[in-house]
This record gives sequence, C-alpha cells and structure tokens, in this order.
Amino acid sequence: MNHVYKSIELTGSSSQSLEQAVANAVAKASKTLHNLRWFQITDTRGEIEGGKVAHWQVTMKVGFTLD
Repeated sequence: MNHVYKSIELTGSSSQSLEQAVANAVAKASKTLHNLRWFQITDTRGEIEGGKVAHWQVTMKVGFTLD
C-alpha cells in the first residue's frame, strides 16, 4: 500500500533525559494525532543551573500517515 505522510515539528522537554523529552513530545502528540510513524531529531539543547544540567529540550520532526 502506498502512504502519504505529513510531518510537523515538535519540541519536547524533560528534566530527566533526552529520551524522556522525546517520549513526552510523542505521548502528547499522540493524544490529538493518530498514525504517528517516525521522528527525526533536528536540534537538542539544555538548561544549566548551578553547574549541572537541569533541563533537556529536543526539537524533532514527527511524521504520520494521512487517512
């Protein structure tokens, strides 16, 4: 079957890890979008507090198939 995909850009965040930032964004997007298929990380950044990493942000493209 041939599919047509649409992609959107999301930024997820987490105080725990990059992986958790991705998981948070995917979980939130899946509440309003369906047929999510892939993601591609396009940018990572973080916040430093007191000489330690305090927060992660991951910007990514998320692709899903159209009905």
